[in-house]
Amino acid sequence: MQHLIDRFISYAIIDTESDPYSDTTPSTKKQFDLAHFLVKELKEIGLTEVSIDERGYVMGTLESNVDHKVPTIGFVSHFDTTPDFTGANVKPQLVHNYDGGDIILNDEENIVLSPSYFSDLLLYKGQTLITTNGLTLLGADDKAGLTEIISAMEYLVQHPEIKHGKIRVGFTPDEEIGRGADFFDVEKFGADWAYTMDGSQLGELEYENFNAAGATITFKGKSVHPGYAKGKMINSMLIANDFINALPKGETPQETQDYEGFFHVHHLKGSIEETVLELIIRDHDATLFEQRKQLIHTITAQINAQYAAQFGEDIVIAEVKDQYYNMKEKVVPQMFIVDLAEQAMRNLGITPLIKPIRGGTDGSRLSYMGLPCPNIFAGGHNFHGKYEYLPVESMQKAVEVIVQIAQLTATTDFSKM
Repeated sequence: MQHLIDRFISYAIIDTESDPYSDTTPSTKKQFDLAHFLVKELKEIGLTEVSIDERGYVMGTLESNVDHKVPTIGFVSHFDTTPDFTGANVKPQLVHNYDGGDIILNDEENIVLSPSYFSDLLLYKGQTLITTNGLTLLGADDKAGLTEIISAMEYLVQHPEIKHGKIRVGFTPDEEIGRGADFFDVEKFGADWAYTMDGSQLGELEYENFNAAGATITFKGKSVHPGYAKGKMINSMLIANDFINALPKGETPQETQDYEGFFHVHHLKGSIEETVLELIIRDHDATLFEQRKQLIHTITAQINAQYAAQFGEDIVIAEVKDQYYNMKEKVVPQMFIVDLAEQAMRNLGITPLIKPIRGGTDGSRLSYMGLPCPNIFAGGHNFHGKYEYLPVESMQKAVEVIVQIAQLTATTDFSKM
């Protein structure tokens, strides 16, 4: 497992934070640092058709070693990390033979990873964990996926007795800001279907995800000296507060689970004259998703009507844009690709945890681009923050799942599917 640890850490220490306010692809030039590193590794382990384009998309091929026709499958992960929490100067720490107690991430700052709060830790007693140092995220989302895919390809190259068809691998920038599939060339990739290695806990297998939209709400105000403001000042920050309070109570990420949708206010910046509110809208159900988006416009209209006489024009402007949709619609007609991954896990003694993704992956958009793409666990927990951790044994199991899927694909009669 040391090889996995070393590979993951070599990726984790490279800063690849994406930037939602950039209009380039990749959104940050530093993502190329890891992209070029991955190209070098793919070539070194013996893959063919290794390429990187001007936008940072990396692809490679493991050629088939069987003489019969086998579907071409793909494995996909992303190399950027979220801008929600810093990914610069990542210093991973190792916890060997985890004893089930508190883990001191940073003694000086008194930052502790505790099973009393994160109970999933207790699933990994006796295992090796990779954690943060309490000051950054770890980047297991999705550098664990990168590690697993490349390690699985390396293993298959080194063990030609394991039969498999043609396998394509693809690594993308900017997934964390919803743009990972923007310029993914599905035709060039050439796979019949693929799997993203971008899930969390050991055993996760997902083919349903949120329908997603983002909303930017701009509030206009009027600044007047507070001593003479009666009937004249309009404080845009207070109007933004009214808007937030008009959203349904209890429908936030921290109060919902499973198939329940939510509104998530994630950015607010303002002054008296102007406040900008950014939020995301999520729901698995397409009808409820449309209703949630409409509610944004309804609240906007209500506030504008309230201030129409005083202001003389709209003081709230709402822009709502769809981001991705539930992949279930595209995957279910080819449900055998989920069944294949489930069988791979069972063959390895892993209990599949089939559940909806409370988020999205490159796979959700790729599925709508003609590449059905369920999601498989990568092993990490507590993504996007300082409490992120990664059990090494889960990474090893993910590698084995990839290898097993390759074997099953080469031995399954898909004409009966």
